[in-house]
Amino acid sequence: MSIKLCILVVALLLASATISLASEDPELTQCKQQCEPLKQVDKKEAKSCLQKCKDQEKQRRKGGGDGAEEVAENDEREREEVEREGEQTQRRNPYVFEDEHFFTGMQTQHGRLRILQKFTDRSELLRGIENYRVAILEAQPQTFIVPSHSDAETVVFVANGKGTVSSVLQESREGFNIKERRESFNIKEGDIFRVKAGTTMYLINRDNNERLVLVKLVQSVNTPGEFEAFYGAGGENPESFYRVFSNEILEAAFNTRSDKLERLLGQQKQGAIIKASGEQIRAMSAQGEGAIWPFRGESKGTNKHNLYEQRPAHSNQYGQLYEIDSNQFRQLRDLDVAISLANISRGAMTALHYNSRATKIGVVVNGEGYFEMACPHLSQSQGSSRWDESQGRSQGQTRSGTGYQKIRSNLKAGTVVVVPAGHPFVAVASNNQNLQILCFEINAYNNQKYTLAGKSNVMKQLEREAKQLAFGVPAREVDEVFNSQPEEFFFRGPRQGRTTA
Repeated sequence: MSIKLCILVVALLLASATISLASEDPELTQCKQQCEPLKQVDKKEAKSCLQKCKDQEKQRRKGGGDGAEEVAENDEREREEVEREGEQTQRRNPYVFEDEHFFTGMQTQHGRLRILQKFTDRSELLRGIENYRVAILEAQPQTFIVPSHSDAETVVFVANGKGTVSSVLQESREGFNIKERRESFNIKEGDIFRVKAGTTMYLINRDNNERLVLVKLVQSVNTPGEFEAFYGAGGENPESFYRVFSNEILEAAFNTRSDKLERLLGQQKQGAIIKASGEQIRAMSAQGEGAIWPFRGESKGTNKHNLYEQRPAHSNQYGQLYEIDSNQFRQLRDLDVAISLANISRGAMTALHYNSRATKIGVVVNGEGYFEMACPHLSQSQGSSRWDESQGRSQGQTRSGTGYQKIRSNLKAGTVVVVPAGHPFVAVASNNQNLQILCFEINAYNNQKYTLAGKSNVMKQLEREAKQLAFGVPAREVDEVFNSQPEEFFFRGPRQGRTTA
């Protein structure tokens, strides 16, 4: 009898626990999931995050019910509004680039290089970054990218996979004597490295299963906004530049008969991205282990830097911001470029913020969402002026004050967004998955990132009198608004609702 009673009690307890788990507030469940990444960064912060989740649930219950129907309705309205406004504005929006704005620079059955159109081809508003291009290289597993050099400086971010990069460098020693040497290093997801203009470089995808995806920021050194790859190794495809020289020049230069040269330069026809054997991949991968940077005064590992191994500049349950500038990676110094990656938790958002002098070129590497930006340059839907790109000035009636256009667009993997200096900007992740945006920041030296909402924001620093005069309401009302957000840089998104009235 006692055994049956024990079994009954255990069954009731299990049933109670199951009902409790099943009835847990979905928002609380999502909030707890958003806290998980913090356990890898700071356990104390993760514990604080979980406590905030519980406090927020109490606040919602105190307000009466979980409001699930209202949240669902708001979510649907928000989605429809984003899609409607996104379709309308993307067609006339010079700050957003989608798949159709890329062209294929090279392609084989084993991979491709996609290049974004020149920024000034889209709009003269972007002439401040006309010397920069964005390119995305995708290589299938166990592939080899043929050696080449380029007339451009290139900064590379490894968005996916792992590989080995090899380059041929020159050092001046003992006066004018030139010594070449090969330098190789392995790369993985999150790595950043630089390829200097004129450097012969090649690489492999050493993974058996995953694609290697590299996002490149390219800065031209010849014609602004134009760059080319020059293939010495190759044949007919890719065409070797040796082939254009006359036979007598090549025979003299290589001290070799022309028939041997013709055979050497006529065999390769597979393209710039080709399949390699497992043995070849292993041999070239081994060269990347323990590679040493060849310049005096540099130490092992300074040829690359991993963004994900940085301590986040901002981190909470709603997202993490990783940043690298020339102080952490000095190869960025003479390029005046900084790199950051925002990992926005699903349903969350960044703070409204702007850069003081850096133009942000953002590339969505994963996830979906949308963004909004305030822009004074584009014509107002009801305004009296318009932007004349051909003349580079505003036409129409003189404005008595600055007017702004809301730039709004959907974001998905591969979308490129340009945010000029001074333009307030916000990004929001979808409820389905995190949104990850890689950002190249041009004119990074002495740039400051100013937040316009949150625990630290510009408006909180104004004197009471300045607040009252600027907003036309008592300073107390200004403070009620600008002091209400307890988080910093990453917040609950609009589809997650507010925690206070």
